[in-house]
This record gives sequence, C-alpha cells and structure tokens, in this order.
Amino acid sequence: MPETEENISKSISNADQFVLELFKEKLPNSYLYHNYNHTARVVKSTKEIVENSQINVKQKEALILAAWMHDTGYVENRDQHEDASIEIAKKYMADQNIDSDIQTMVIELIASTKMGVEPKNELERILKDADASHFAKDYYAQTSEFLRQELILTNTQKFTPDEWREENIQMFTNKHRFYTDYAARNWKNQKDENLIELLKKVKKKRKKYKKEEIKAKLKAKYKDESPDRGVQTLYRTTLRNHIKLSDIADTKANILLSVNAIIISLALSNMIPKLDAPSNRHLLIPTLILVVFSVASIIMSILSTRPNVTTGEFTREQVKKKQVNILFFGNFHKMKYEQYQWAINEIIYDKDYIYEALTKDLYLLGVVLNKKYMLLRKTYTVFMVGIIVSVISFIMAFWLI
Repeated sequence: MPETEENISKSISNADQFVLELFKEKLPNSYLYHNYNHTARVVKSTKEIVENSQINVKQKEALILAAWMHDTGYVENRDQHEDASIEIAKKYMADQNIDSDIQTMVIELIASTKMGVEPKNELERILKDADASHFAKDYYAQTSEFLRQELILTNTQKFTPDEWREENIQMFTNKHRFYTDYAARNWKNQKDENLIELLKKVKKKRKKYKKEEIKAKLKAKYKDESPDRGVQTLYRTTLRNHIKLSDIADTKANILLSVNAIIISLALSNMIPKLDAPSNRHLLIPTLILVVFSVASIIMSILSTRPNVTTGEFTREQVKKKQVNILFFGNFHKMKYEQYQWAINEIIYDKDYIYEALTKDLYLLGVVLNKKYMLLRKTYTVFMVGIIVSVISFIMAFWLI
C-alpha cells in the first residue's frame, strides 16, 4: 500500500502513544533528561527540519518514527540503549506492519544516533541535528541541568556545576556541530548565545574565585602584620577575668555576711537573754567575744563590697589631654549626654586613646581587686580567729565552773 500523509499520521500517532505508555510503565524516575519530554522535543525538531528539506514521504515517516524510537532502549539498558532501541523498534514496526523499506531506514537512523558516529546521508544528518537541537534552544540551561542530575542519579558520572559547565563548553566548541543546512542557518545563532552565556558564567565564577583568593591573601597578610585582633582578644580576656574575680570576691563577702548575721541572730535570740541568770554568767565573756568578732567580720565584708562613687564629671581639657578614662561610668554619670557623645567621638577616632583607656580600665580594676581581696583576706582571718577564740573561751568557761 502506497504511503500517504494519512497513513504517516496514523503510524506516527501510534508511535507517540506507544512510547508514552512504554516510558510510563518501564522508565525509571531517575531519567530526568532521557524521557518522553526529550523524545517529543526531538520529534518536533525533526519535523521542523523535514518541513524545510527535500525528502519523500517514506523518508519522512522513517525519520519521525526513528525520532520516537531512538531512546526507548533506556528502559532496558543505558550503556547500549541504541541497540536496545533498535530491538524495540523492530518489534513495534513488525506489529504495526510498517513497510520493510521504512523499517530498514528506521534501524539505520537509530544506529546513527550513537555518540561519535558520523552521519552518512541526509536523513542521518537530520536526526543527528534534531537529537542535539537543545543546544540551540532557549531552554538549554534547564535541559542541561536535567542531564547532569540524571548522570548523578543513575550513578553514571558525577559532575559539579563548574565541571559540568566546562564539559558543556568543550561540547559546544570541540565536539558538536550541526550537519544540515537548515540547522546551521537557523539554529547556530541561538547555540552561540548559549555558549556565550556559559562563558560568561565561567568568567564570573573565575573572577569571583580570584577576588576571594585576593581577599584571603590580604586577610592572611594583615592578620600576620597587624596585632589588632590579638590585642583585642588580650583586653577582652583580661577584662573578663577581672570581672569574674570581682564577682567571686563579692560572693565570698556575701557568704561571710550571711554566716555572721546568722551567728548574731542566734546569739541575740537564744544566748544573750539568758546571761542575766547567775548560772549563765560564766558564758558572758565567750558570747561577747563571738558577737564582737562577728560584727567585725560583717563590717569588713561590707567594706570589701562597698562601691566607690566618684565625681562623675570630666572636662573637655581632660579628654584632649587623655587624662580621664571615659569608659568608666563613675567618670561620666553626672554629665549631659551631648558632652559624653562628644567625648566618645573623640576617642573612637584615636586608636591609641582607645588602648590607653582600656589599659587604664584594666589597671584600675586590678587596683580595686587588690584592695577587695586584701580586705576579704583580713575579714576571713578575723572570722577564723573569732571562731577559734570563741570556742576556746566557751571551753574554758565550762572548765572553770
């Protein structure tokens, strides 16, 4: 039966449905690129070239059938998918009673889609160009990424985005070319634009890497040459340690205050009211010793934690001559905000003044800590002596009865 447009339309429609059902049932989901969408795009590109070529009806049918069948082998074997596609196409065409001449052409056309195979005739050139038409489409970037992900998901080959970009540039410049006159005339410009986009991204990436490399080198250089970071860490750590030591001293003083307050409370409530009795008069001196030492410990504990309030003001002259530490609240708490803001603006633009102020802060904190710990040490000594003397007094008082 002679091939007509109606017969071609029917055989192509059947092939479309056959491939759709085949992929739905058997093609793994990991094939993000080699799937029905890719096949439909190849068929569309094939028809576009065919409509602008001088070929007969049989050749047209063979081309479109080959376009539909060329990747069906992915349902069975990725590495030899062209051979598997040929077997699937043979069975399909036999079932559909496709003309034997067309079957032969379809088989040869599918075989020509193998990587590295040069097309031998116009039909093979058309299918080759249609199969690679995505290189010249505005959706190239999307389909290219689908192919990269497919290679990863199928454990075929892993490319980073940068490696994949370089691989595609090599494909565009050294490995791929359009074979038909139509594709060369009408698709070459879009292919070149896609290549330019790839090259721009590579250039931008390299520029970014270079910039980051320069920044890293400069950072390393100035990190070695400038002591600022180390100095800041030194001040920060030392200030933190001083503040922590001050907190510890205050805690120790509070413990002594609490203990001595309890001792005095017990003495006042339980012992002193009973000293009027003649039988308890021997406890008078030990009790007084205990209370006196406790009161002394409380007074010394209070002195060790009592804040020292300063004038809270300074003059512009003192700031200009760097005679005052404006970082300490005691030196500015009575000043107006505008004056303090002016002083801060003076110091932040003078690195030496900042370090000098921090140094003075550290020094004064150290002086305060020394006084606090010296007084605290004496307080603990008084408390310890008081406890010892009081215990000895109580023992002697009971012994001498």
